[in-house]
Parts: sequence; structure tokens; C-alpha cells
Amino acid sequence: MLVALAQAYRGHGEIVSGNMTTLERHTGAARHGDDARLALIAHPSADLYGSDRQMLETVTALIQAGWDVTVCLPSPGPLVELIGERGAHVRYVPFPVLRKSVLRPAGLARFAVHAIRGVTGIRALMREIAPDLVIVNTITIPVWLAASQLGPERRVTIAHVHEAEQDLPVTVQRILNSPLLLARGVIANSKASRDLLLSALPRLERRTTVLYNGVPGPSTPPDAPRERHPWQSTTHTPPTSAHPHGAPLNVVVVSRLAPRKGTAAALEAVAVARSRGIDARLTLCGAIFAGYEWFEEELRARADLPDLAGSVTFAGFADDIWPFLANADVVMQPSLAEPFGNTAVEAMHARRPLIASRIQGLAEIVRDGSTGLLREAGDAAGLAAAIEELAASPEYAYALADAGWHDAAARFSVERYHSQMATLAENFVANASTKGTGG
Repeated sequence: MLVALAQAYRGHGEIVSGNMTTLERHTGAARHGDDARLALIAHPSADLYGSDRQMLETVTALIQAGWDVTVCLPSPGPLVELIGERGAHVRYVPFPVLRKSVLRPAGLARFAVHAIRGVTGIRALMREIAPDLVIVNTITIPVWLAASQLGPERRVTIAHVHEAEQDLPVTVQRILNSPLLLARGVIANSKASRDLLLSALPRLERRTTVLYNGVPGPSTPPDAPRERHPWQSTTHTPPTSAHPHGAPLNVVVVSRLAPRKGTAAALEAVAVARSRGIDARLTLCGAIFAGYEWFEEELRARADLPDLAGSVTFAGFADDIWPFLANADVVMQPSLAEPFGNTAVEAMHARRPLIASRIQGLAEIVRDGSTGLLREAGDAAGLAAAIEELAASPEYAYALADAGWHDAAARFSVERYHSQMATLAENFVANASTKGTGG
């Protein structure tokens, strides 16, 4: 597909200048100076989820290192204001984003047409900005990797991989990841992401680096979980051995409402815990993926059944998750697939006991039995048993929360990420200058 894209692009000849009205600048920060190195970050959306917020930390890393940064988005959204606050510029160029729905003949045809149009605007923007470095954030925008290597002024390009689609056939994985061969370097957000990538494209091994996300913590230090006096309330429910104070146990899940996030398993786990005498309550913080409204309807219907009725709260999207985490007795991340898992780190930063799936990046973040509890993905009974274990032993829950808090500060701080990302950017550009520019 990349070869066809390149040939089609060259066939457009002089229309590369494109429609410059699509290249609007978000007026925000001033430039650092004429001698500043220029970085252009391509990002697929203006939302405020994990990879979006991680891109903001990449912006900060580069700006702190003296780069002048521009972020290119396909359309406006809530992320734009935060980019400006970090000191970067925003430009808009319509370009296609690779979704699962594209992986059909008709979808691929439409994607190819939109990709050709996208290359036109991207090339015009790159000629105008003339970046020293292009960072393509996620594999869902391969058109950027192609566009950056077309023409005589091939740009130093690196790709930041946030995906680990392990359920796809190897042939499909090779096709989806093949544009990464055009990049000078690849950054994977976990060993799981790297290993899955290399299983499809072993040629990328020498140019692929693992860099764990840097996840910000709350603005004020969290209280210790024991200071919340969990499982205590003014209710007069008779206590049980697994629920010593007879009060609700607040379980919080922060994620989009999507099948792959394991939300359905979270509901079933709470239902099982309740059947065992634990007055567990579940709060879901997150909105639905567009097109998955049916899934939210299923979740709400399940929550209305007698064993869960009145015990599940759909809080919707929360721009500020820290009040929800501060009010949690247990945080759960029951994902069925998770390349990294920012929410798990946020739970650790919040100093709350964490239960997560033993899957991909989550298994790298959580040290089972030390900084949290890991259970098999999709295993509602196992998740329920973990809830029961924490409810029966508050001191153990406190110890996990404290250990997780210290571990997150040491391994996943934004300061560490900023330093390592800036160093990687410097090294990629320096190495390109000694070997000749290009991918």
C-alpha cells in the first residue's frame, strides 16, 4: 500500500502545495528563536485519553530540551488547549486514521484515496515548517511515515508505538506495521508492544527502543489509604469476616467503556463479590467509543439486574480523575488487552490498592503481590477473589498501595520520561546526521 501511495503521490505533480487554508496555526506560545531545532509531532486525534496525554509529555520533553514543537492534528478538540499550554503550536491537516473498520476491501480503498489527499497537505506543511525531526505518534497514521520520506528532503522520522494488537493474524500485523520500516527509529511504550512488533517485523529490532510512559500524579500528595478509614460507614449492616466494618467497598474503574477494556468483567466481578457478602460498589469513569453505544446499553442492562441494582455508577468521562481515585478503596484495571496501562500507574500514584489483568503492559507495571494484584484477563471470578482478599485484609491492601506508590514514583515519573525522550530525540537526529538524513 505504501508503494502505491508513493506512486500516486508523485503522479500529482505540482498540486503538492495543496489548500493552505487547512494549515491553520493555533496561536499560543511564541517561537523559541530562529536557531531552535524544529520538531513536528503527528497525532491522530484531539481527545484526552492515554496516548493523547502521553503525547503532551513528549511535547514537554522536547520543549524543555530547547526544541520548537508543532503538533499536527486532523481536526480540533479538547487536546488543543492543553498543547498550547505546554508551549507548542498546533496545525490542522486532514489525514486518515487507520481503524479496524478499514481492514476490509471497501475500507482500504477509501483509506487509500484519503491517504493520497492527506499526503498533499502533509508535504505542504513539512515544506513550510522544515522540521529537523518528525515524530509519528501511534501506528494508526501510516500516511505520515510515507509522506515524510517522499521528495528529496527526506525527514528524520521516528515512530512512537502505543499499540499491541495481539489478536490479529501475523500477516495483518505485518501489513499494519510495515510503514514503520520507513522510520529512523521506533519507540515502544512497553516490552509487550516491542515483542509483538518484532514478532511481525524482526528487521526492526536494532532500531526499536522501549520507553515506558511517564504518568503525572495528582497535584497534591495522596493520603495514605488507611487515613480514609475504608470500609467504615454509618450504616448498621452486620459485619462479616470479609467485610469487617459492614460498609461499602468502593471499586473504581477508569477507562473508556469498551469490550477490550474488560468493563463487563468488572461488573461480573463486583456481582460475585456481592454474592459473597461484600457490599462492593462499582464506579465506572469513562465514556463510550463512538459506534459502541450498544455496549453501554448492555452494561446498563446488566447493572439493573437484581444482584447489581443500585451498586453501579456510570460517571461518564472525567477530565479530572483524581477525586474518583481518592474516593476509591480499590482500583481495578480489568483490560483484555493493554499495551501499557496509564490508569494502573495513576492508581499507584493515588496510593490505592490495585487489581489488574495479567496481560501485556499491565504485567510489566504491577509486581504481583507486591505493588498490586494480577488476575487473568476476563476472569470475573478471579477478580472477585482479589476484591475479597483485599476486603478481608485491609493491612495487606494498605501495604500494596504504599509499595505501588513508591514504585510508580521511581519507574513511571514524568521527569524520567522527559529526560529519556529528549535523549532519544537527540540521538536519533545525531545518528541521522552522521549516516545521512532520512528514515
